[in-house]
Amino acid sequence: MTRPALMIAAAAACLVTACGSDPAAAPANKTGILVRSEEQNRLHQLDDPMRDIALKRAIIASGLRCKRVTRSGYVAEYNNLSMWSADCEDQRSWGIFVGPDGSAQVRPCTDMAKFKLPACTIAADPSGRAARGLKKEG
Repeated sequence: MTRPALMIAAAAACLVTACGSDPAAAPANKTGILVRSEEQNRLHQLDDPMRDIALKRAIIASGLRCKRVTRSGYVAEYNNLSMWSADCEDQRSWGIFVGPDGSAQVRPCTDMAKFKLPACTIAADPSGRAARGLKKEG
């Protein structure tokens, strides 16, 4: 048998042996790779006033109201979106999902549970900065 024929036969044998295997028995891939775009990374690098302005612009561009952001911060990664939270002066809180293309989707924080989205709980920013409006511990 020629070398290419042996490789095809070996590949076929591997496929046949996998046919009866239980997918639940396969080890789960527990290591996730976080890939963020430059636009998403820039939001993490902004100082507090500039981050507030960026999040306010996203809220307003979505046709919603926010006169002034009083508290903001990073929440978590959700699928390929970076989630941020912003509280506005008018007592409204928004979840802002920033995509790798720089687009933003804004939802009221009160809707998160209804749509099975992450809560608008501000987490530690990966840059190590405290979120605006929260005191840094330690």
